[in-house]
Amino acid sequence: MGLVSSLYRITRMANDVRVLSSGNPKRIARHYANKAIGRYVVSRMYLR
Repeated sequence: MGLVSSLYRITRMANDVRVLSSGNPKRIARHYANKAIGRYVVSRMYLR
């Protein structure tokens, strides 16, 4: 895995930790809902 890929993964993981550590249920729900929507949209884009 390259340097940029590693840094990107670490950044995304740090964001997940930051959201969870906030303890704000609305923020946590919004974060994971947006991740799910993003994965759904991207998967549909690649199937076409």
